[in-house]
Amino acid sequence: MIEIPSDLHPDLVPLAFLLGNWAGAGVSDFPGAEQCNFGQEVSFSHDGRDFLEYVSHTWVLDSEGKKVKPLESESGYWRIDKHRKVEVVMVRDQGVIEIWYGELADQKPQIDLVTDAVARTASSGPYSGGKRLYGYVNSDLMWVGEKATPEVELRPYMSAHLKKVVTPEEVEAMAKSLGDLPDDGIAFFK
Repeated sequence: MIEIPSDLHPDLVPLAFLLGNWAGAGVSDFPGAEQCNFGQEVSFSHDGRDFLEYVSHTWVLDSEGKKVKPLESESGYWRIDKHRKVEVVMVRDQGVIEIWYGELADQKPQIDLVTDAVARTASSGPYSGGKRLYGYVNSDLMWVGEKATPEVELRPYMSAHLKKVVTPEEVEAMAKSLGDLPDDGIAFFK
């Protein structure tokens, strides 16, 4: 279920499905880089202004699903206009800054993004642009990213399946919202 916070900026209501903390796993595979399974934590939050704040951390997983080492981190800001056009400004720990433009699909929670501008530091690896697809499917957040370099044409390189993370505070709030339950707990279901 998608909840719309009362203090969410009205322009952001179409992006409400992204809000929250997400965690899961995915795969990474790109020529010249280590092919691996990775874990990911993502957060989309808001402070009442007309953008969502985005933070993502990924790490390499071993064959048993344990963290081995950091993979990459990125953060940024997401906006949407009245025509469902999405813009994202993103910074990556690898020394890359990107501006992405895209669109929220009609009648479904899906966003297609394409890089419009890429700036790189001298120490960053080769990168010339990308595409991403984010979708809210059966209460999960899924995404796939494509990447291009001067040597490699645009191709898929990462994808992940993320589940909503419920914090202890959220569990407590949900419990309080239920009110008084019968002592035996069974009567609630009758």
